[in-house]
Amino acid sequence: MNRKTLYLSLFGVLFTALSFAQETKIYTHQNKSYLDALELYNNEQYQAAQALFMKVKETSNDYETKANSTYYVANAAIRLNQRGADDLMEDFVERYPTSTKRNSAFMDVADYYFETGKYPYALKWYKKVEQDKMSRKDQERFNFNTGYSYYAANRPKEAEKYLAKVANSNKYGSQAKYYLGYISYEQDDYDSANERFDEINDPEILEEKLSYYQADLNFKLGNFDKAIAMAKKQLPKSDRREVSELNKIIGESYFNLEQYQEAIPYLKEYKGKRGKWNNTDFYLLGYSYYKIGDFEQAIGQFNKIVNGTNAVAQNAYYHLAECYLKLDKKSEALNAFKNAASMEFSADIKKDAFLNYARLSYEIGNPYEPVPQVIMAYLETYLKDNNEEELKNLLVDSYITSKNFAGAMKLLKDNPSFADEATYQKVAYFRGVELFTDGDYKDAVDAFEIAVKKNGTNEIKGKSQYWLAESLYRLNQFNEALAEFNSFKRDYKNLEGNEVQLINYNLGYTYFKLKDYGNAVTFFKSAANNAQLEDAIKTDALIRLGDTYFVSSNYTAAISAYDEASKLNGPERDYAVYQKAMSTGFLGNNTAKIEQLNAFNSRYGNSSLRDDALFELANTYVKTNKEAQGLATYDKVLQEFSTSKFAPQALLRQGLVHYNANRNEQAIGKFKHVVAEYPNSQEALQAVSTAKLVYVDMGKVDEYAEWAKNLDFVEVTDSELEEASYEAADRKYVEGKTDQAIKSFESYLKQFPNGAHATQAHFTLAQLYFGQGNKQKALPHYKAVAQQGGGEFVEQALTRVCEIYVGNADYKNAIPYLQQLEKEAEISQNRTFAQSNLMKGYYEQKDYTKTLAYANKVLAVPNIDNRIKSDAKIMIAKSAIETGDEALAEETFAEVKSIATGKVGAEAWYYDAFFKNRNGNYEASNTSVQKLVKDFSSYKEWAGKGLIVMAKNFNALDDAFQATYILENVLENFKEYPEIIAQAKGELALIKSQEAERNASVDPNEN
Repeated sequence: MNRKTLYLSLFGVLFTALSFAQETKIYTHQNKSYLDALELYNNEQYQAAQALFMKVKETSNDYETKANSTYYVANAAIRLNQRGADDLMEDFVERYPTSTKRNSAFMDVADYYFETGKYPYALKWYKKVEQDKMSRKDQERFNFNTGYSYYAANRPKEAEKYLAKVANSNKYGSQAKYYLGYISYEQDDYDSANERFDEINDPEILEEKLSYYQADLNFKLGNFDKAIAMAKKQLPKSDRREVSELNKIIGESYFNLEQYQEAIPYLKEYKGKRGKWNNTDFYLLGYSYYKIGDFEQAIGQFNKIVNGTNAVAQNAYYHLAECYLKLDKKSEALNAFKNAASMEFSADIKKDAFLNYARLSYEIGNPYEPVPQVIMAYLETYLKDNNEEELKNLLVDSYITSKNFAGAMKLLKDNPSFADEATYQKVAYFRGVELFTDGDYKDAVDAFEIAVKKNGTNEIKGKSQYWLAESLYRLNQFNEALAEFNSFKRDYKNLEGNEVQLINYNLGYTYFKLKDYGNAVTFFKSAANNAQLEDAIKTDALIRLGDTYFVSSNYTAAISAYDEASKLNGPERDYAVYQKAMSTGFLGNNTAKIEQLNAFNSRYGNSSLRDDALFELANTYVKTNKEAQGLATYDKVLQEFSTSKFAPQALLRQGLVHYNANRNEQAIGKFKHVVAEYPNSQEALQAVSTAKLVYVDMGKVDEYAEWAKNLDFVEVTDSELEEASYEAADRKYVEGKTDQAIKSFESYLKQFPNGAHATQAHFTLAQLYFGQGNKQKALPHYKAVAQQGGGEFVEQALTRVCEIYVGNADYKNAIPYLQQLEKEAEISQNRTFAQSNLMKGYYEQKDYTKTLAYANKVLAVPNIDNRIKSDAKIMIAKSAIETGDEALAEETFAEVKSIATGKVGAEAWYYDAFFKNRNGNYEASNTSVQKLVKDFSSYKEWAGKGLIVMAKNFNALDDAFQATYILENVLENFKEYPEIIAQAKGELALIKSQEAERNASVDPNEN
């Protein structure tokens, strides 16, 4: 029954009776058509009645009949909802101003519109009624209908004015009091509403309507027990909408009485406004579950509160965090505490949430801001807090556990008082290790020096000194490295760890670089005999021991060391065999040398030293008067290794063999071949010089002159001036006067760009610049050496050129040099370096076929370092993604994550999370993201990508709070990565759109 039920039926009867009463006079007329039309009208056949009244109006000469017919035509038009009906009635009033139906016409039309619920139209006509000409009964109806029409038009003040006039009416009083009470109720004037409702005595109104509003009134007045009783009484008699609202009244009343178990079923039955709950609705049910200890269900409600910005939301987020903690979901709790701590509605909640946020940041890491920064922010916000000591203790360790060493170093450099020296020492040490691992040796030196100077633990100080020495060694600062290594050996002999085991090995290398071969022998021997070292390192120590004996001309000892190394299954086994043959030759046993070199060529056909071995074999054949075999072996070098540094040497040697045998024409042919094929080599200069002697012997000086004048690389210089210039520069270099040496070598090269010592000058100059950390100035000099096509320094120069270009991620320029290094490298580590970076370079150029080929080459290298192995596997995985082979990518990333460190580790854990999300393993995916953001937080781009995956996981797990919170923080904290921001915005818009369908508090268009 709607709100007019009680009086509309009465109104219909009254209206019909009134119509007949008004026709008393007409019944006396002898006008059958008029009477027929009236009967049709009273039977609600308005269309037919209207047509007949129109005929009567046109044919009748009687004024009253004509007036009444016009009235009924207009009235029928209104009831038929015809266009212009109002105009017809207005026309009637104007045309028949003295008609007895004039005032009743206004009332009649208004009542009709009222009856049909068209209240604005009803008000229009009620305003025309002349109230002083109405009967008392009509006045009551007029006041009630006008009051209700104003009420329906949402104009409560006007409604009250008219309804108050019939508040004491026998017929309309109860209805009027009901609506007057309801108006007070809607205006939150609960006392007035209650007073008016209490005056109602109509049992039907009391039964049908009043219980609902009185229940709500009592709830709003805090009379919760009474509200529950009245609402429960009303439940069976209410429609669907009211049932929903009554359940809300009962549920919230129980909630306010702290009877949470009883509240839950009623709160769940609430359907929301227009089918949607708001944040408060989710909070009430969530808090009820929280209070009875059902934390899973509580989370399921709290986490639907998205974008809350009031006290309810702050409470909800705080309790949501507590629920997460109860279920050991610390990452989720971190986000909820952070949200609660960012709101100002309750100072106590804000502080406690902040405290828990700081504690959890320390415990599990923080993807959004450095952990030390979080803890310091708490300490600065809450000075002299009861938790100050606890937070300071956490701060001491947070620099290390957060692994954000770069951020921690910056913080401590700016604010050294924030931590004690022991903490500063740890942070500096671990930052140094990070930098060293990334190949930034210069900055690593700075970090390790800080760690050495700080008063912390002896262990960290010792390790820092060791890695300081390693960094200096990598920068070619060998004297400084030696001092640090010796200091470490003297002061930290009892330190546990690999550093103590490796110290003699590293001292051997350092002395070797300084050409102190006596000490190098001592330390390499010690390393080779150290049973605690890995076999690969022991083998390398033996080979380097052999090298040290070799350069010291102690060939017997060298043979012994090389022989021992060759029996082990190490990566440089071929090198040991080759060097053993060389040492045998230097002892004068060329027959044995030839046998060993031939055995080498048969056994190590794929060795990078095969060109060395063939060239040396040819030299030895010639030396032992086996000229034909020597020349044939030189030819083999030229056939198999035309780009090797030995190719121009082999041609030159062939020319010399022919010259010494007086085969002058053949000799000149070989010398010219050297010049034509290798014009920039030292051999070309020697070939020209020797060819001159041959031409002189042949008496063909003019022919030589004609040939030589076309050789633009032949430069006639004052040789004595050149020698003096070079020796002056070299002397400053030997004396350690770096800046003066640089100027002198630059001057030498400017005067003698093609001088006899140009290659040596370029290399030394490059080394000096590199040692200063000025890689860009070193680069052109390394390139000058690398482009010589052969020589003592080419491999080292090539390696440095590649290092510099790769360090700048300039693979376009790096690739040609990397290809050259791969072909020419004699040291296996350099070849592996070239292959691993060719792999990366081809990936940058999107040549995935070559990327995969080089990745497999790298993985085929025996005893490969885990870091290089993980790089190769990452390249395989990423290439697989680009070529659509996701199965291979997923499998490879899973392998990488167990061995990878640094940036590669961050990438591997991201893809682990990515594929787990793709496979629907959302919880496991979140675990991987947590690992990523905790252990690799300094690799911010991968952390940002991981957080978006985590947001997707939470959305799939129906945790809208976590999903939106994470994405909003990504938008706030990762602005330097446009792609991540764009993806986060897209995901956030999608989730908000989804949540807006069930939560009225969510605005899907809000940023």
